[in-house]
Amino acid sequence: MAKNNVADLLSVGSLFTTQAERDEAQRETIRDIPLEEISDFPNHPFKVRMDASMMEMVDSVKQHGVLVPALVRPKPDGGYEMIAGHRRRKASELAEKQTLSCIVRDMTDDEATIVMVDSNLQREQILPSEKAFAYKMKLDAMKRQAGRPSKDNLRPVGADLIGTRSDELLAENSPDSARQIQRYIRLTHLTPEILDLVDNSVLREKDTLQISLRPAVELSYLSEKEQQDLFEIMESEDCTPSHAQAIKMRQFSQEGRLDANVLLSIMQEEKPNQVEQFKMPKERISKFFSPGTPAKKMEDTIVKALELYRKRQRDMER
Repeated sequence: MAKNNVADLLSVGSLFTTQAERDEAQRETIRDIPLEEISDFPNHPFKVRMDASMMEMVDSVKQHGVLVPALVRPKPDGGYEMIAGHRRRKASELAEKQTLSCIVRDMTDDEATIVMVDSNLQREQILPSEKAFAYKMKLDAMKRQAGRPSKDNLRPVGADLIGTRSDELLAENSPDSARQIQRYIRLTHLTPEILDLVDNSVLREKDTLQISLRPAVELSYLSEKEQQDLFEIMESEDCTPSHAQAIKMRQFSQEGRLDANVLLSIMQEEKPNQVEQFKMPKERISKFFSPGTPAKKMEDTIVKALELYRKRQRDMER
């Protein structure tokens, strides 16, 4: 073998370390790492919310520390990149801890992306926007890992997975079906303002509009200008489009006939689920009924009582 070839095979490190030492360097380790040395995962799609769950985690960290180590990978220029454990790091900061127990593991960008998404999908409450961008990031990483399709795999996916689409493979290890994953990924085409309303279908914040997933998917096909006009109309009309209305908006958009006037006309159509309703606090009428009386029976009784009252009023007017 030529000298140059030998030199190519041997790094400087390998000349002064044993194979056992090199194997040990490749193994993952658990370390207490200063919080300031850990940076966020780039474009991390999962939000760290200051909610009741976070406050409970802070109290737990103060009393017991972080029981499950976070997962990080070393950065080429020094420091570490968080892969799984953003909420644990924030809780540690609020608990005034200086370090965080972490598993340190070498991973490629795509490997890190897949692990980051998988670890966060196990959380109890995940917003539609979080799933949208997380699924997109993981699907893109899986396609890059799989490479270009072979000549025998003619399916238009950009992944050679023995005839399996990347999104179908993604669904096998996810809580959602392939079709549902496609719907979530469509949400990445929504403007931030409308996407916030989709998230509110989970958060259910008071005095804030909300849009469910199916109509949101249809709205994702509108242009940015059309979505901006729609958002202004939703605010002024204080309502959101039904699934049928969203489909109609998409059709008009595809035909090039959707403008602010058309949007307003569609939004002002009466929707079956938005017929005005009268509500009364249960506390005001519960004393007139036996405990456990079904709401429907209470409603029927009240209507009959009002009918009798109206009849008596008419009799008195005669």
